Amino acid sequence: MTAPVWEEPLGPVGKAGKGITLFLVVAVILVPLYSIVLTSFSTQAAINEAGGLVTVPTELTVEAYRQIFTNQLVTHSLLVSLAITAVGTALSMVVTVLCAYGLSRHGSLGHRGILLFLVVTMFFSGGLIPTFLVVTSLGGYGEYWTMILPSAVSVFNILVMRGFFSGTAPELIDAARMDGAGEWRILWSVVLPTSRAVTAVITLFYAVGYWNSFFNALLYLPDNGKWPLQMILYTYTLQGSSMPGGGVTGTGQYAGHQQIAQLSLQMAVVTLTLIPIVVAYPFVQRHFTKGMLTGAIKG
Repeated sequence: MTAPVWEEPLGPVGKAGKGITLFLVVAVILVPLYSIVLTSFSTQAAINEAGGLVTVPTELTVEAYRQIFTNQLVTHSLLVSLAITAVGTALSMVVTVLCAYGLSRHGSLGHRGILLFLVVTMFFSGGLIPTFLVVTSLGGYGEYWTMILPSAVSVFNILVMRGFFSGTAPELIDAARMDGAGEWRILWSVVLPTSRAVTAVITLFYAVGYWNSFFNALLYLPDNGKWPLQMILYTYTLQGSSMPGGGVTGTGQYAGHQQIAQLSLQMAVVTLTLIPIVVAYPFVQRHFTKGMLTGAIKG
């Protein structure tokens, strides 16, 4: 039997083409990151010489990072983002795991109705203005919980976990029941240990979502003292506003004998927002294929 085309071994031309393609894809990803990080360490003179983002290191300085970490607004926003990410991810995972497990047990009460209701919410929602009115009527305007509760659950993530939980070997669950285990014990000791891949992936999805969230802050947090780091990034980087307390204008300011560029400060904030994702991703990367494909196909 002839093997499919995609399973046939590559010839010299195919291997060369594959290597060039991978190199170009990696370059498209890494070169902008390299330029952003390098610009964050560059002086105003180096940025002026490069005409924008720096690609060749000339004059390097850490003044932008020193300016950021001595700015109380930025350091506080970093702590706010970390707290929102930690609390929000924990809450979302608890709700998602419990909901997905209940829906994966076909004999559970109201299984089909609840599943249909959740699927409908993926395509239809109340809209932005009704959501805003509901949150503000509950006293959420200006409160931290508005960064978590309005977007605490993703139906897509629930369905992926449900598909994975449905694939748990029935023999394991039946054996646990024969040993006297209840539903909580089965979930904790049988289902979750055999679903580490999808759990790691969904946890990362929630964590990245909370870490990158700024729109809820834009809607519900008028006080910049409560803003997360991404809101600082949006306001003082994308919109080009000067950072309060920084005293940095569009042309920069002098610190000692070096001039701090506004672009350098902006790229330093961007770099700080990238660090947690870059650090966390390698630890769950190996789970991505198994977690997402198996969870999406099963059930």
